[in-house]
Amino acid sequence: MNISIVIPAKDEQESIPELSNWISRVMQSHGFSYEVIFVDDGSADNTWEEIQKISADNPAFKGIKFNRNFGKSAALHTAFKLTQGDVVITMDADLQDSPDEIPDLYKLIKQDGFHLVSGWKKKRHDPLSKTIPSKFFNFVTRKISGINLHDFNCGLKAYHHAVVKNISVYGEMHRYIPVIAKWAGFTKITEKVVEHRERKYGYSKFGWERFV
Repeated sequence: MNISIVIPAKDEQESIPELSNWISRVMQSHGFSYEVIFVDDGSADNTWEEIQKISADNPAFKGIKFNRNFGKSAALHTAFKLTQGDVVITMDADLQDSPDEIPDLYKLIKQDGFHLVSGWKKKRHDPLSKTIPSKFFNFVTRKISGINLHDFNCGLKAYHHAVVKNISVYGEMHRYIPVIAKWAGFTKITEKVVEHRERKYGYSKFGWERFV
């Protein structure tokens, strides 16, 4: 299998159908064999029902349901153990990450030999309550880790399958996955400028408290 796509989702019932259709179009147009693993992280809306509908129509789409909100790290860790693709792509469920980025991310891993590619949302459509703490976090993490990334916490990332099978992500450590990968010996890390789309549905659930 070429690609596994892992998507944590919490209260994203409106985005799930549109995102799934978009992913399907991209995968089919490039001839990729693929799977999509949604992780419903304790949603209070109909996110799980939407995932079930999509899975019934397309067996490439699979779902994991948490009974309560365990957080993004737990969602990623659980899905990583199940992935079968040569390249693993993570993305957010809110449509701010574009599936059109997937083919280029895949090439950077499969053809160019990188272990991990982190998206860089160079032009952001976020309020200051997100952008200011994000810049501070990235500056500090860059200095401490020695990894020259502008956006450590970007949800859109690509991994060689060996990376996700040899790292553990827990607590709030998903923010430091490039650092964890480097500690595990996966040092070929780079970034790619990616589109950051304006939020179409709902609202951002994060602010300063993410880094406290």
